[in-house]
Amino acid sequence: MPTLTRRLQVLLDDERVERLQRHADQRGTSVAALIRDAIDLAYPRRQDDRRRAAEEFLAAEPMPVDDWAVMKQVDRSSLLDRT
Repeated sequence: MPTLTRRLQVLLDDERVERLQRHADQRGTSVAALIRDAIDLAYPRRQDDRRRAAEEFLAAEPMPVDDWAVMKQVDRSSLLDRT
């Protein structure tokens, strides 16, 4: 866990504070830890996004690919179609 060095003040209404405290008590954690977890879930790090994208890519069904000479010609044709 990274060292916590920054402080953030957030103003909440009583109902939200009570809801957070109730969930924190049920989980056996602090309200601050609960909020940090919620932030991580709502706004994942870029590395997490990249990892998820890589996992999805690797789990995808294989695509049919022709031999290199044919694929090279297809690529050139698609470039010529754009002009």
